[in-house]
Amino acid sequence: MLWHHAQMSNSSEKLTALTAATLGHYESRAQDYWEGTRGHDVQQNIDALLAHIEGMPPFTILDMGCGPGRDLITLAALGHQPIGLDGAAAFADMARVNSGCPVWHQDFLALDLPSNYFDGIFANASLQHIPKTELPRVLRDLHGTLKPRGVLFASIPHGHDEEGGNDARYSCFHSPMSWHAQLKNAGFAECYTYYRPTGLPRHEQRWLASVWQKLE
Repeated sequence: MLWHHAQMSNSSEKLTALTAATLGHYESRAQDYWEGTRGHDVQQNIDALLAHIEGMPPFTILDMGCGPGRDLITLAALGHQPIGLDGAAAFADMARVNSGCPVWHQDFLALDLPSNYFDGIFANASLQHIPKTELPRVLRDLHGTLKPRGVLFASIPHGHDEEGGNDARYSCFHSPMSWHAQLKNAGFAECYTYYRPTGLPRHEQRWLASVWQKLE
C-alpha cells in the first residue's frame, strides 16, 4: 500500500511505528536476506563512490545500512577501512561475523556519528527507508560526519514521491528532482548520477544512483 507524503503524520508515534515495522521485517528475515542478496553485483556503485573520493587510499568509509555485510567484505578486500551501520540488530551481528569489520547498531533516525570522520559514505538501498519528513535531518547528520570534501554515494528506488510499501517496510520513492533538491539543500554538490540496472530502457531502470561531495 502506498500513500502520499501529505497524508503522513510526522508524529513521534508514527515514526516509531514505521521504524519498528521496517526493522522487524529485516530482523525476521535476516538469514534469508543474506542468502538472497550476497551475490548481488553492486561493483558499479562501489566504483562510483571510490572514483570521487579525493586523496590517497585507504579510505575510511561508512557503509550506511550495511545489512549482513556483503559490501563491507568488498571494501575491506580493496584495502579500505569500512565501518558498518545498521538499525537491525540481527544484521549488525551478522555483518561483524561475515566481514570482521566494526559495525555500529544505530537507528537511522537517532544517529550518533563522529564529526568530520569519514572519507566516504556508501548508502546502497538504505536511505529510502527514512521518512521524508526526517530526511533533511539525517542528511545533515551524514554531511557532518564526512570530512571536508568527503563523498556520499546513494542508491534509491525512484518514483513520484510516493511513500509506503508493498510489505511491512516503509520506503519513500523520491522523484529524481526532489531527491536532488534534498541533497543540495543538505549542503552537497552533485558529482555523478546514473540509473540501474545498466543496459535497460529508462522505464525499467528502477534504481537512481548518485554521488555527492560535501561542500566546505
